[in-house]
Amino acid sequence: MLEVENVCKEFKLYNRPWHRLKEIVLRRSFHRTHRALDGISFKVAKGETLGILGRNGAGKSTLLKMLNGVLLPDAGKIHLSGRVTGLLELGTGFDPNLSGLQNITGNGLLLGMTREQIEERRQAIVEFSELGQFIHEPIRTYSSGMNMRLAFSIAIHADPETFLIDEALSVGDGHFQQKCMRRIKEFRARGGSIIFVSHDLNAVKMICDRAIVLSEGKVVADCSPEDAVNVYNQLLGADDEEEYSERPVNEAGYGSRQAVLEAVSFIGQASQSNILASGDTGVLDVTIAAQADLPDVALGLMIRDRFGQDIYGTNSHYLEHPIALQRGERRHLRYRLPMRLAPGKYTITLALHEGADHTTHCYHWRDNAIGFEVAGINGPFFGGVCNLEPELQEIALPSSTLNGTSRNAHTQ
Repeated sequence: MLEVENVCKEFKLYNRPWHRLKEIVLRRSFHRTHRALDGISFKVAKGETLGILGRNGAGKSTLLKMLNGVLLPDAGKIHLSGRVTGLLELGTGFDPNLSGLQNITGNGLLLGMTREQIEERRQAIVEFSELGQFIHEPIRTYSSGMNMRLAFSIAIHADPETFLIDEALSVGDGHFQQKCMRRIKEFRARGGSIIFVSHDLNAVKMICDRAIVLSEGKVVADCSPEDAVNVYNQLLGADDEEEYSERPVNEAGYGSRQAVLEAVSFIGQASQSNILASGDTGVLDVTIAAQADLPDVALGLMIRDRFGQDIYGTNSHYLEHPIALQRGERRHLRYRLPMRLAPGKYTITLALHEGADHTTHCYHWRDNAIGFEVAGINGPFFGGVCNLEPELQEIALPSSTLNGTSRNAHTQ
């Protein structure tokens, strides 16, 4: 188990490097204080996976470094049971002049493994990393992806009680990322605890049991992954994080309200209800109203499944449909969506914002504004999340390859 109790961490920031010396000599303050973490408290039970979300500078990396023992808290307590390992910054603990094979020993010792354990697991670490002959080359010749392969392989073979994962996994290729995710799920199934920091919101929803959201060094939400992602999106759309932290999530949405989502409906073109078959066309009608003159408004949508995973999203900006509104003006907009989704229950999140996304000016955002259900399939059965409507053709083989022989074979 891991417990963080009212932890605080401050850093001294200097305008010039030599101000540190000036402060010592003159015994006067030449720094300003930045509180990276302010009274952080949470628990992670055995076998639980906790996600951590937050904007850049919210305190996520500082928190992980303290959990890993790299930094010490200025106040508060951290209670750990068992070994804690993880991936923080790529290359941490590696000697760039030594080979990957040699660094297994050094990094393994830093993670608390004995030399006997390192030797027992060395071959498994090498095989999992898939570095091949590059394992004998100096680390300085490695790419960031190769660094991540080796670092993850060593860390996961250290048999920790708690595994810390920062954004390092994002540099790997798709194949190795999937391999890491499978290993993480196996580790979790064996009762290991995981703290997972990522900007991949779907990964947080899929892997984590719950998540916390950090803002300005404070925990502003500790809830289910889906709710935490919604809070995080609200943070991105907020003009003032401190102001946001004072107000609760509103079911009617959030934003500056310079433009608002007044009404929304979704029905199947054939079914004329919010229950439709895969293969039908969904009709999404949205009424919006402007409270100010806005030359650039985009209407965005995101379809999510019952697990809260993002299935499909777009907006009028990407569809090259500019919307300019005058104060007091109302508009009726309609999306027509071919429903090629697998049967299941879905929700649609809507947003009005400026430009390509809601991070610049968010006028109105409504999570799960409306729901619908896909029941049954029109046409051939398919598996998975969506129907790609494939075309299957049979191509005639050249006569020279018929009967499994080549023309040359007949002439010999």
